[in-house]
Amino acid sequence: MSSPRNLNETAAVHGSGWLGLVPSHDFRSSGHTRSLVASLIHFDVSFMIWVLLGALGAYIAGDLGLSPAQKGLMVAVPPLGGSVFRLVLGSLADRVGTKRTGLVSMALVLVPLAWGWLAGGTFGQVLGIGLLLGIAGASFAVALPLVSRWYPPEHQGLALGIAGAGNSGTIVAALAAPRLAEVVGWHGVFGLAAIPVSLAWLAFALLAKEPPRTAGTPGGILSLLGEADARWLCGFYMVTFGGFVGLAAYLPIFFVDRFGLAKVTAGAFAALCAAAGSFLRPLGGVLSDRHGGTRVLAGVLCAVAAAGVVLASLPGLPITVVLLFGAVGALGMGNGAVFQLVPQRFPSRIGAMTGLVGAAGGVGGFLLPFGFGALAGATGSFAPGFVVFATLVAAALASLGWRQRAWRREWELEVAV
Repeated sequence: MSSPRNLNETAAVHGSGWLGLVPSHDFRSSGHTRSLVASLIHFDVSFMIWVLLGALGAYIAGDLGLSPAQKGLMVAVPPLGGSVFRLVLGSLADRVGTKRTGLVSMALVLVPLAWGWLAGGTFGQVLGIGLLLGIAGASFAVALPLVSRWYPPEHQGLALGIAGAGNSGTIVAALAAPRLAEVVGWHGVFGLAAIPVSLAWLAFALLAKEPPRTAGTPGGILSLLGEADARWLCGFYMVTFGGFVGLAAYLPIFFVDRFGLAKVTAGAFAALCAAAGSFLRPLGGVLSDRHGGTRVLAGVLCAVAAAGVVLASLPGLPITVVLLFGAVGALGMGNGAVFQLVPQRFPSRIGAMTGLVGAAGGVGGFLLPFGFGALAGATGSFAPGFVVFATLVAAALASLGWRQRAWRREWELEVAV
């Protein structure tokens, strides 16, 4: 088992803020604001592209006559692709720099957009497009290390929370994509999406500055799996981020299939829920800076598990929207809490660790819509999906409590020695 390595980690484990320490300088002067803005833009546009299949899912499913299981798989593939590409980009960012890696990855995103615009007429092609859209999801391995390396430990939660608010790209996709599809068709939306990607590439090139490099630690991403803390952070992020991105991508289809809503209306409700997760992520980081990441994460998991239990009863539309809004918002805060812990435990391997943890989150984002779609197809109801989801979140909550006690014991033993 790994143990806390510095005072900041001790604060995160004990949930005691920063041991009463007051930052010696304010947030704005402590880092590089232009890089923070560049990171937010990169993350926001990348997220918008990453969830594009979910936002257009009802249109694509109607054209191709997809079954519930196929709908779930279609929405699940981009998060899975993101997991694969994050491992690559995380290591690349540590070796050649985050700015170069970000420029290359965003340029490559134009490939699946062109494919969806000019072709993509079969289910197999749509899955291929979704896999390559995972390059956009790999922006985690670029945007977050860029910010983390510019800001000191006492501001990590807020800085990463601001950059992570780029999750709001899901809102843009959910609101804009269905409306554009009504005018230009879903293929045309892929073509139009190349415009914001190109503009974001230019902004990132002009604003981002390569951060100071820290002393590296031998070994690649896979060597991190030998660290107990790395495995636990991956597991928690698989639940929080997997829940957030999986729900954000699947909700447009869920609202159409569950309540028979118009596609544009379903997109609006999905955007509302995604907004909660996106805009509350910085709050999760700030609260983690003050009270400890594990304490915030515990509260988040408790709230999400409770919401999942009620959702399993399949309440009416108003209650469902309220519960999903609260659950997705809590998951967004949980994302901020997990990433407040990452740079504290692995300060010299932020890029690799971000890639690994992000990859785990992508796996969670794959499993949720795939599981919901498969269970809905097999049972004809969405209730089993919510039951399984609530059970997994409750298991994560119990594991977090056990792990926090283990961390505390290990730290106390080190102090005694």
